[in-house]
Amino acid sequence: MASIEQKMNYQLNKYPYIKKYIKRAYQLACYAASKKITSEGNIIKVSPDDPKNEYFFGYYDKTPWDITMRYLLCMKAENTWSVPDPLGKAQILLIDTENNNKVTEIAYTHTWNVQQGCMAQWLGPDFKSHILYNDMRDGKYCSVILDVNTFNERVLPLPCYTVSADGKTALSLDFSRLHNLRLGYGYSELPESTKCVALPNNTAVWKMDLETGEVTELLKYTDFANFQPRPEMQEKGSVHKVNHLMLSPNGKRFMVLYRWFNGQRKYTRLITCNVDGSDMYVLSDDDMVSHCYWKNNEEIIAFENKHEEGTGYYLMKDKTTEYHRLWPQISNDGHPSYSPLHDGSVVFDSYPDKRRVQELKIARDCDIEGREIKVVGKVFSPFKYDNDTRCDLHPRWSPDGKKICFDGTFEGHRGLYIVNL
Repeated sequence: MASIEQKMNYQLNKYPYIKKYIKRAYQLACYAASKKITSEGNIIKVSPDDPKNEYFFGYYDKTPWDITMRYLLCMKAENTWSVPDPLGKAQILLIDTENNNKVTEIAYTHTWNVQQGCMAQWLGPDFKSHILYNDMRDGKYCSVILDVNTFNERVLPLPCYTVSADGKTALSLDFSRLHNLRLGYGYSELPESTKCVALPNNTAVWKMDLETGEVTELLKYTDFANFQPRPEMQEKGSVHKVNHLMLSPNGKRFMVLYRWFNGQRKYTRLITCNVDGSDMYVLSDDDMVSHCYWKNNEEIIAFENKHEEGTGYYLMKDKTTEYHRLWPQISNDGHPSYSPLHDGSVVFDSYPDKRRVQELKIARDCDIEGREIKVVGKVFSPFKYDNDTRCDLHPRWSPDGKKICFDGTFEGHRGLYIVNL
């Protein structure tokens, strides 16, 4: 049954507006006939018990914990279910897990969305004294480095998408174009300068030195379109964008999802590059790539399509055609990340199933057949949070690899939760 649903979902991706209504009708019917659950697992709430506000962290490629594991970063907003890229400000909080989860408000941001927050994160290399987050100052998008002890701040000229582990380098993209072409991931405060331009001859990826603020233009949209071009890219009216930048652990290469649209049809390539924009390599080119993560400096796990084997999780070696499929029984998308213990453990989530239940799972990439996959949590996803304002769990590891943090809505509003492993 799952494979039939997956095939239907893949076909309906070509028609997103029709898909939304078919999906809702199907889930309503299945939910009405299913056994109801709220949550299962060793789940602990860490955000305030405050039904008037929404609490969450953001994306799966960053951890809310500082290196000491005492403090957690969290966002607070009044509404995360009406608009995916809200106007107005949200609060950035510190949660002290050694002091009854005491909350301290440390900053505000005017650039945030319901999927990735404001990119708030602990800044390396110490991951305990400074945080970085995106904001808007003097009418421009920017990023801010904040000393959490003195509250001194330094404002940088670009918002950040991904930051190197040593805290020296960041990559950025056009968050206004991202807002217009993918709701829930960009910022809506400023108009897009490339609006209505299908293939801009403009910068798509920037590099920024976090120590000096120096900005370098790396790659244009036309650079992606002209690199090993496919016929679908060249069709008149095809619309192009980039998303999901992620630096490798050593900061020397990065991955990027390059996407183009022909009407309702979406195509995605996974591309890797040196951090200076050179040595571009098409790592995956079978139409669909979703969520990815660097296992190490040479390997990337991705949920994607392979024409020979179908849709699922694959572990690929950068700059080669080498890959193998993991856990073939998993055919539904999720957000994977590797344990900091470097033992091959991967945590990933699932989107709401026909009963509106989401799962947290842990698997090991040496267990290719998936015989030992563990479900460590299940939570209900209310219909209030759906489509562009859905609440993905976005699981993230603690620095010691013994806990998982996730965003959830099973109590009727967004909250920040931990699963003890």
